[in-house]
Amino acid sequence: MKRKMVAEFIGTFWLVLGGCGSAVLAANIPGVGIGFAGVALAFGLTVVTMAFALGHISGCHLNPAVSIGLCVGGRFEKKELMPYIISQVLGGIAGAGILYIIANGFTGFDATLSGFASNGFGTHSPLGFNMMAGFVTEVVMTMMFLIIIMGSTDERAPKGFAPIAIGLGLTLIHLISIPVTNTSVNPARSTAVAIYQGGWALKQLWLFWLAPVIGAILGAYIYRYIGAKKD
Repeated sequence: MKRKMVAEFIGTFWLVLGGCGSAVLAANIPGVGIGFAGVALAFGLTVVTMAFALGHISGCHLNPAVSIGLCVGGRFEKKELMPYIISQVLGGIAGAGILYIIANGFTGFDATLSGFASNGFGTHSPLGFNMMAGFVTEVVMTMMFLIIIMGSTDERAPKGFAPIAIGLGLTLIHLISIPVTNTSVNPARSTAVAIYQGGWALKQLWLFWLAPVIGAILGAYIYRYIGAKKD
């Protein structure tokens, strides 16, 4: 069990450092910045790399909503749920902490003013989408993410390709929803950077726990129905 917790910590550490790091450090460099598409790809790559590296140890959830969804979907034991969530949140905070140290090496950087890759709605949405748009986006994107995860890891699915499907799925989710909420679908990722932003991100954090969890539960129930071995 301890090895699983360490794996979830390391995996979520890498997801936040790699994904949010690309947004904070590389997205907006004039002329050479990677932009929204590059950030989307970075998040997908963190999941692909960790799924291949750690999937055989912990299942590589890296996300409290995913762990909850898999528990509802009958793929994960309830007794392991809280330790997984704690490990994921702590790993994310550690990853955001390393990113904070690196980012502060740039003169004039301010995590509060920059937003520090935090998730938000209304005036804190990248394009100004309101709370309802953000809530619906996070629910639906997380729902589809769970369907992708459960489907690609089904014993009847092609073997060995699940990390690629899940990583590409997360990339697509970011391409769709970065303009709306800066894309969460992951409460650990949202919590990690919100702590260092320290202002509005903490006030809006409730949505980025509630919506992904609802979406994950919906996705789990949908896949349990459509993926049943008997009609």
